[in-house]
Amino acid sequence: MENFNLQSHLSKIYATFPEADHRPLIGITSNFTDGDASLRDRYYKQVIQAGGTPVIIPPVADKNVLVNTLDHLDGLLLSGGADYNPLWCGEEPSPKLHGINAERDLPEMLITRLAYNRQIPILGICRGIQTIVMALDGHVAQDISATTIKHSQDANRNELTHSVTIHKDSILYDLYKTQNIYVNSFHHQAVSDPGSRFHVVATAPDGTIEAIESSEFKPILGVQWHPEWLESGLPLFSWLVKQATNFQVAKRLHHRILTLDTHCDTPMFFPQGIHFEQRDPRILVDLHKMTEGRQDAVIMAAYLPQPKIGEQFSQIVPFDVNSPMAYADLIFDKIEEIVRNNSRYISIARTPSDLYEDKRKGRKSIMFGIENGLALNHDVANVKHFAQRGVVYITLCHNGDNDICDSAKGCNTHNGVSAFGEKVIQAMNANGMMVDLSHANEKSFYDALEISRTPIVCSHSSSRTLCDHPRNLTDDQMRALAAKGGVAHTTLYHGFLRKEGEATILDALAHLEHAIAVMGIDHVGLGTDFDGDGGVVGMANSSEAINFTLHLLRRKYSERDIEKIWGGNWLRVMAQVQRIDR
Repeated sequence: MENFNLQSHLSKIYATFPEADHRPLIGITSNFTDGDASLRDRYYKQVIQAGGTPVIIPPVADKNVLVNTLDHLDGLLLSGGADYNPLWCGEEPSPKLHGINAERDLPEMLITRLAYNRQIPILGICRGIQTIVMALDGHVAQDISATTIKHSQDANRNELTHSVTIHKDSILYDLYKTQNIYVNSFHHQAVSDPGSRFHVVATAPDGTIEAIESSEFKPILGVQWHPEWLESGLPLFSWLVKQATNFQVAKRLHHRILTLDTHCDTPMFFPQGIHFEQRDPRILVDLHKMTEGRQDAVIMAAYLPQPKIGEQFSQIVPFDVNSPMAYADLIFDKIEEIVRNNSRYISIARTPSDLYEDKRKGRKSIMFGIENGLALNHDVANVKHFAQRGVVYITLCHNGDNDICDSAKGCNTHNGVSAFGEKVIQAMNANGMMVDLSHANEKSFYDALEISRTPIVCSHSSSRTLCDHPRNLTDDQMRALAAKGGVAHTTLYHGFLRKEGEATILDALAHLEHAIAVMGIDHVGLGTDFDGDGGVVGMANSSEAINFTLHLLRRKYSERDIEKIWGGNWLRVMAQVQRIDR
């Protein structure tokens, strides 16, 4: 009677409970039939066999339920089922359309889009692959019966019915180590266009799309067949569980460490009336995206364009102001207004301890920066004004020489840092403000390195060795910066990452790793330049911050090293700079 002895079973569970592992939680979308939410056992049994903990998600379109569900999930499995209502993509129904399932359509598309925004690993099966593309701007053909092979079979679910050709450069090929596999097939719809976020990685002999993967270096995979019924299906479920495990680790890491982006230009969009408290599609950094990406803090720059000869500053900015200083103050006023209106969720920080206190209280943080010392109005006394305002760094120049120093895109007006610029740097030292040399030319960089009594920083600069651009740092500059205790943060502007083609998160990682090789792990970080033309495939906005962490984990970086990259090095320098009694 062992099978019916409850106490015996409980004893076995409790005997191993202290050593229980934290298996990733995999949410599985359920079917809906005759008032019942249901699921074939094959789905959750495969998840269990792969090492995950399955939980069934009912088809509910309530936003609060969906968001709260996703907060607990480490992976999402989109199950098979009925056709989609073609009205969702603006089409009238084909006469060959089969049964639709109105109860499932909206909930599944919503949860897919929300999971995508949160970088949650996704595996879509049959209807699930169609859910992915329906939710993320692709297209599904209502009927493929005119193709040359039969896809809707009258066969057992575990019967192999046709072959699939797999592209070599794909996750699927890595899983199966072959270009040809045999699958079961029970569908009359299929993906016709995966959209810009995905690419095709497997096809049937008649060209029907059988699998898609993320084009953005994210853990998302969809297949048209039903692997839950096949012995050969386990690798797919194991892949999902492995990605979910990585995501679980990344979430816990983000919970423990502080994540800081040292440069964004979101205030440039204030004239458009942006909504920072919403997921505003016009900007790359907002409260929702920071929350989705589990990003804690950002330094927002008051960017001041450099007037050309003959131009007045008031002519090239969107607000009616009488001076560069007034413009910078106006930007900070607007940030403070945003914070006041959302004080429950976000705060202005001025010191490293402020950042850690905000994280402890569950708030996001904004710090102030100035991009272009033009804001000082040629008055060194204004350094103290901005320091008292809470500005943590000034980028000494931008794209053009100013009265402080020569720019990487300037005309060598001063042959480096000017006499006025030397006074500015000294005043910044005296007022605990970081000296930022992104945008400066090499002579200005080395001059500032000699003048400053505290380490200098480059808030958003990449490697000239990997991309020959005057805005990037040479290896010699990096070594000199590190020798003086400074930091250089890799930026995500595509033109500073590669000369040709579209830059991706892999390019950003290459620049970061080159900087580590030259300077060491204690002198690097990330300054995205979001909303200042920064952002690359795979790291396109703040919601994808955790995707960067996932890639660092795949490269076997330790938690301590990831903490340094995500702002720990910068905060060490900031604390040193702010000790003005040294």
